[in-house]
Amino acid sequence: MILFPNAKINLGLRVVHKREDGYHDIETVFYPIHGLRDALEIVRGTTDTPVDFNITGLPVQGETHQNLCVKAYALLKQDFPAIPSIQMHLHKTIPMGAGLGGGSADGAFTLRLLNQQFQLGLTQEQLIQYALQLGSDCPFFILNQPCFATGRGEIMKPLSLDLSAYQFVLVNPGIHVPTGWAFGQLQPAIPSISCEQIVTQDPSTWRDQLINDFETSVMDAYPKIRELKDTLYQHGAVYASMTGTGSTVYGIFKKETKITLSFPEHYFVYRDLAD
Repeated sequence: MILFPNAKINLGLRVVHKREDGYHDIETVFYPIHGLRDALEIVRGTTDTPVDFNITGLPVQGETHQNLCVKAYALLKQDFPAIPSIQMHLHKTIPMGAGLGGGSADGAFTLRLLNQQFQLGLTQEQLIQYALQLGSDCPFFILNQPCFATGRGEIMKPLSLDLSAYQFVLVNPGIHVPTGWAFGQLQPAIPSISCEQIVTQDPSTWRDQLINDFETSVMDAYPKIRELKDTLYQHGAVYASMTGTGSTVYGIFKKETKITLSFPEHYFVYRDLAD
């Protein structure tokens, strides 16, 4: 059985509170980018090894046992010991550490795939609770539709957000922004207007209202990221922003806009018609 974990972007990202457990409460609108996706296949194993894990495509750093796909299997195996050994193949297309949620999607889709393949009977809410144990962005990929998210990102309210009149351009310059450092630059505060309220307005009004709190410090430290945002606006984006803690920047363009952008060869560039 095979599924295709997709990317996401943040439409606004506000850090509102630092919690006693060390995490932060946020508010954001998650928006799926269904066309930018990895591929994840799981079949029954042929050996006693619990997970025979293979990765192709973009190189993935870290030990196998730390990969969220393997962690997702181990998490379910604890509660469902009858799950057999598996062979798992992940083909990576979504850049890692880019604010696009690729690793989180892979982990969450592993939960979904195991639930389907081995008929575990887990509800959406139960899958969300398992996903939260993998990481703060993982629960979104259980829902995988536009939603307003609060808490660590696990409290989600689906939104009727129609961006079908627009197209996206996503650009990643290959800069690694340390997440811990990025959070350390912020002073959490409750925004005067929520992301949920802003995205009900026309995207042409978002520029000065829909804010990613991480942009100022990250763009000061990495000016090329600010240059990307400026370039997208110069070429007709109605809205442009960094997603997550970076370093990917996206632009939202009207569908009829002819986009003539060029970037250095080592940049990752993705263009997609909005869903």
